[in-house]
Amino acid sequence: MTEDDRSSTGGARFGDVLADPQFRALWLAQLLSVLGDQVARVALAVLVFTDTGSAGLTALTYALTFLPDLVAGPLLSGIADRAPRRATMVVTDLLRAGLLALMAIPGTPFWVLCLLVVGGQLLAAPFAAARAAILPHVLTGERYVVASAVSGTTYQSGQVLGFALGGPLVALVGVPVALLGDAVTFVLSAVILQLGVAEQRVTTSVEGRAGAGLREGARIVAGDRRLRALVALACVSAFVVTIEGLAAPYAASLGGGPVAVGLLLAANPLGAALGIVLLARLVPPQRRDRLLGPLAVASCVPLIASALDPPLAAVVALWVASGLACAYQVPANAAFVAAVPDAHRGQAFGLAVTALRVTQGLGVLLAGLLAEATDPATAVAIAGAVGVVVAVGCALAWTRARP
Repeated sequence: MTEDDRSSTGGARFGDVLADPQFRALWLAQLLSVLGDQVARVALAVLVFTDTGSAGLTALTYALTFLPDLVAGPLLSGIADRAPRRATMVVTDLLRAGLLALMAIPGTPFWVLCLLVVGGQLLAAPFAAARAAILPHVLTGERYVVASAVSGTTYQSGQVLGFALGGPLVALVGVPVALLGDAVTFVLSAVILQLGVAEQRVTTSVEGRAGAGLREGARIVAGDRRLRALVALACVSAFVVTIEGLAAPYAASLGGGPVAVGLLLAANPLGAALGIVLLARLVPPQRRDRLLGPLAVASCVPLIASALDPPLAAVVALWVASGLACAYQVPANAAFVAAVPDAHRGQAFGLAVTALRVTQGLGVLLAGLLAEATDPATAVAIAGAVGVVVAVGCALAWTRARP
């Protein structure tokens, strides 16, 4: 890698963190899971909208991938501060593979499918908390910040590939096979983590039961206005994520099928992947914090243009632009995790994810109801307008709170 490949992060490079064998294992496991998950989301969206013809029920199914965090985030994320962290990731991966295999059974009733989606999301909370808690031990300092950028880029790029390929793949092989493919990615992820990542426990003993850890994690987050502001900025994505929940009915309103659904779902992650790379490479660390607020506002602005009823290509371009600004989520996440003591990192991260996912789920659900009363384009435009107002308030809070 040449000197030009250095990011503006004090000498740390993407290649430096990928050279670490444990991070490579975490990275590869993440890539596999994300690819499989996005194909599965396309499959579920197509399945529900094809069977029901309802934008509201399609959005409800998508919202079910967020709302279980209301319970799982506070109650299950603390497992990462009490149980071995690698084992937590491996076990939850295998359990999620089993749930996806059950979803793939043809003729599964809609209510059973909803329960399986909820179960999978409940298991995602301790996995995410364990991964977030273990990463600062694998790489430290500025390498950790760059590793967070690599993880963010991988997540968004995996979404792009998964969504873009998901539409044609679902059309080719059908929903059951696509869901089984996602199950296989979780099994492979578990094997890679078991073989490639050293076991790691919390560095400080966590006393008491889960309730004590929950109270302490809540105290840490609620008592620090910088952490509160970071959580608020992250929750601005509740307005942006509405485009994912409405992708299937939006594509149908434009005369598109599964391929159009995949393109719409891939647009925002594509922009975010590009934005993360640009932010890591071109913006010095000391300036990134100042951009969090303006980028949060900018992430909602392109959605307002949906009110003009643009064609598919223009909608994709607008959603890519929104994704570019959404790149602020990665430095915000890294700042949050680094600011929390290791003994409570999993629990605090889980609480933050709870706030994020629940607001996202509610945003998708409300947008679905609004789309039923109006149309998908109008619902997205209203979400963008309200999001701008909320993001401005969150940006002002962050300006007052940041060091």
